[in-house]
Amino acid sequence: MIPAQLHLTLPLWLRDKFDDTRVYADDESKVALAIELARGNVENRGGGPFGAAVFTGAGRLVSIGVNRVVPQSCSVAHAEMMAYMLAQQRLQRFRLNEDGTRFVLATSAQPCCQCYGATVWAGIDELLIGARAEDVEELSEFDEGPLPADWIGELAKRGIAVRRDIRREQARQVFVRYRELDGTAY
Repeated sequence: MIPAQLHLTLPLWLRDKFDDTRVYADDESKVALAIELARGNVENRGGGPFGAAVFTGAGRLVSIGVNRVVPQSCSVAHAEMMAYMLAQQRLQRFRLNEDGTRFVLATSAQPCCQCYGATVWAGIDELLIGARAEDVEELSEFDEGPLPADWIGELAKRGIAVRRDIRREQARQVFVRYRELDGTAY
């Protein structure tokens, strides 16, 4: 019988850890949360070294995500994808900003080609990034895939502002730790 349902979950260590009533007032605090998620995922063996969070433009936390590819046997279970899907489910809309509310994605590392594509369609107005793709590829075995040469410009054409290198060194340290654990955060 062909499966008719998909069930993806975040790891148990995340349960009740984050307060969705807190306001994250600046970009630094939003990316700090994404990095904390990535670090926690490595330390708790929840999956790969990536974390992401969706916020309203006012800084309210809507959803979080960590990499769950290996534990969930699902190639799309990247941190950004998990955060997008959980935000969409919570708000019951596939395009988050369809009502004019601004949304921000903070991610511990530059989105790969898959998550870049999802960012175009998810209804995000601003993308905040910690580590760069070259950091990820230098410090781990991950291949971030092809992006347009001017990927930031392509997002800007679609109304998505990009800020990167926010807490970059802290984000890089998550990959250093992942490597220290022999790339086995599972």
